[in-house]
Amino acid sequence: MPQYVIERELPGAGKLTPEQLKEIAQKSCGVLKNMGPAIEWVHSYVATDKIYCIYNAANEDMVREHAKEGGFPANVVTEVSAVIDPATAEL
Repeated sequence: MPQYVIERELPGAGKLTPEQLKEIAQKSCGVLKNMGPAIEWVHSYVATDKIYCIYNAANEDMVREHAKEGGFPANVVTEVSAVIDPATAEL
């Protein structure tokens, strides 16, 4: 299944409380449950004014549908073409 990085512009994201992050996660999981197994949230990185999410999904349209149904911004959706890490240097 393709993997996507979603950039969500959310001013003040880095100041969200644990309770607010929990509510966002619960909303996201509820939408995903209704969408079925063709889309999966892997994890997200919360930064100052953005949240970067990693999703596995059948296609970009599903990622955008999740954002629409959940009321989340999806300002940029990019399909991942490769993943590298320090171990890549050893290949």
